[in-house]
Amino acid sequence: MATEATEATGAAASGSGEDRPTLTVDELAARAGVTVRTIRFYGTRGLLPPPVIGPRRVGHYGPEHLSRLALIEELQHQGMTLAAIERYLEQLPADLSAHDLAIHRALVATWAPDAPEEMTRAELERRAGRALRDEDLDRLAAMDVLARTEAEDAYRVDPGLLRLGMRLLDVPIAHETILASRTVLVEHTRAAAQELTRLFRDEVWGPYRERESDPEHVAAMKSLSAHVQPLVVQALVTAFQRSLKEELGAAFRAQ
Repeated sequence: MATEATEATGAAASGSGEDRPTLTVDELAARAGVTVRTIRFYGTRGLLPPPVIGPRRVGHYGPEHLSRLALIEELQHQGMTLAAIERYLEQLPADLSAHDLAIHRALVATWAPDAPEEMTRAELERRAGRALRDEDLDRLAAMDVLARTEAEDAYRVDPGLLRLGMRLLDVPIAHETILASRTVLVEHTRAAAQELTRLFRDEVWGPYRERESDPEHVAAMKSLSAHVQPLVVQALVTAFQRSLKEELGAAFRAQ
């Protein structure tokens, strides 16, 4: 989070529509579930970009800041230090949108999923930051973001997927297409996970088992195990984003 001086000199470029930065630092802190002090500290460490400076030199934050805070929180849950998180974020493409960051966070979260939370509709809408129609709830359920419970007006919500789901609500995609897309993603990501697990087992874990009497090697393996999952997820997401961009570009050029 930026200091007062940083906020005063932050870039004044702004987006358009719903991506336009509109949250004050207090509102951002409330939405992200952190303190204002934490936001300012992250800004001084370069973990958050500076806010857009509006009238009366008030800093405004947008979806990218919210998504970055969620990603930082998830990486901390994975056991990464702030220094490691800084290095992780520095390696991400500079032009990642809030939507891209939400995808990163959701995929990192799959290594250690948040426990589902039960919420009323009012609590869900407060967490989402907007009112939700019945059809919105149906779409979120199709994406496995939430599930209805036996209790009236109560939902079991996956906090790790909620922000991504909210972003996808405004994408004009049919309900059936969402279901089909999810099937494709589950099928192919499972295949990638199986192959990566086999590779890790045969090329890394196997040699370790042969040298487990070596204290230094044991320590190195413990350190690797603590950090390999977020790194693999970062590589997977980056490769997928590049491949998808290339495939979409080729498909539209062929029209």
